[in-house]
Amino acid sequence: MPLLPSIRRHLVPQIRRSLDLGLAPAVVVRGPRQIGKTTAQLQLIQDLLDEGVHPLRILRIQFDELDSLKKLREPILRVTDWFERHVAPKRFNALAHDGEPAYLFFDEIQNLRDWAAQLKSLVDHASVKAVVTGSSALRIEAGRDSLAGRITTIEAGVLSLTEIGALRGLSSPAPFLEANGISNLRDKEYWISLRNQGVAFQEFRNEAFRLFSERGGYPIAHKEKDVPMADLTGHLNETVIQRVIQHDLQASGRGEQRDSELLEEVLRLACRYAGQAPNASTLTEEVNLTLGAGVNYQRVVSYLKLLGDTLLLRLIPPLEIRLRKRRGGPKICLADHSLRACWLQEQIPFAPDILAQQPEISDMAGRIAESVFGAAASTIHGLDVAHFPQRGMDQEVDFVLTVGNYRIPVEVKYRKRIDSHRDTLGLRSFLEKSANNAPFGILITQVDAETVDDPRIVSLPLSTFLMLR
Repeated sequence: MPLLPSIRRHLVPQIRRSLDLGLAPAVVVRGPRQIGKTTAQLQLIQDLLDEGVHPLRILRIQFDELDSLKKLREPILRVTDWFERHVAPKRFNALAHDGEPAYLFFDEIQNLRDWAAQLKSLVDHASVKAVVTGSSALRIEAGRDSLAGRITTIEAGVLSLTEIGALRGLSSPAPFLEANGISNLRDKEYWISLRNQGVAFQEFRNEAFRLFSERGGYPIAHKEKDVPMADLTGHLNETVIQRVIQHDLQASGRGEQRDSELLEEVLRLACRYAGQAPNASTLTEEVNLTLGAGVNYQRVVSYLKLLGDTLLLRLIPPLEIRLRKRRGGPKICLADHSLRACWLQEQIPFAPDILAQQPEISDMAGRIAESVFGAAASTIHGLDVAHFPQRGMDQEVDFVLTVGNYRIPVEVKYRKRIDSHRDTLGLRSFLEKSANNAPFGILITQVDAETVDDPRIVSLPLSTFLMLR
């Protein structure tokens, strides 16, 4: 294998835990390009080898779009059949009966047509443990229905603060949220403990958050810490954004030629409206002003969803209560704020000490902070994230986290001074309606602030929230 980094993402033990639990024969890891999915696979293989797993029980295939792979019918089945017959010590089921299962790793599986049907056939007839990675939610989601009960899905986001700290040699605490601890999020005392954790590790937290603000959360930005950010944005533009627009979205079109210029313009608007929920007519009007063409709103919405399917964006839907969906468009959250800097050539730092020196960017920094929260919350396994648009007498709420039967409203007020009354109107309005089943609310701030007057509301900085992962 290639030389592997000594630092590991939390993704590696997360995948291993899902494999060992065995609730499903396959683990699907999906996330945007360049966030370390392939490296996580290789590190997991290295762990298996170090533990004494025979090398001939491990198969890994990277499904790049090579002509030799394209010529195969049902390549997953053909290659694994060859491996089982000519490489593995025994047939797959015989290995499983001996307590020594085969491990199969399929990287960038979305490049294959009908991958889900092939994987289903494989795991239905052979007792194996499989790890599948993909950069396209569109093509990964397309296979989930036929794989019901056969896969566990893990959302992989950009680096967390604790991972940035490890890469930068900081004394990092463990992630506050345990792998199976999502039920804790419905307990107000748990959020208070998280706030206390932020205070206890504030030196680490503030430095890691400053680095995240300056360079984003892509691994290369922190591995290559001496490379100027201007050079890294060019690299991310080429390897992430252009790769998605010029290759991934064209390859997934089933013969349909997608308009690259329109995709680029919709992405530009998504970066401009990060942390907001613009309506389709607004986006369509701006697209037509720029391109000078009669693009209808259905096409703009379709292209926005396509970009969401690549996982460059997280599109947070309006909340549904009792099967009634609130009207409004999705809230746009970027997978990482460095993508905005790449595409718009505009760096907006949001660390508190920087904002103190540049108060003129405070409003924009607040929107980016909202985008950061939404993207991070979206990668917490099992957590449903929505937003609550204003309608009638109902106040807007930035986010609503659903844990089981409970809904936790979240307001992001990214400023140093908090008005206990004005800045909590949306939270208190949501909490007071019994139909929402909300036991308490969360106020996300810029710095450690005094608790607000309402005992139902827990306040904590965005930097502390990011210590969950």
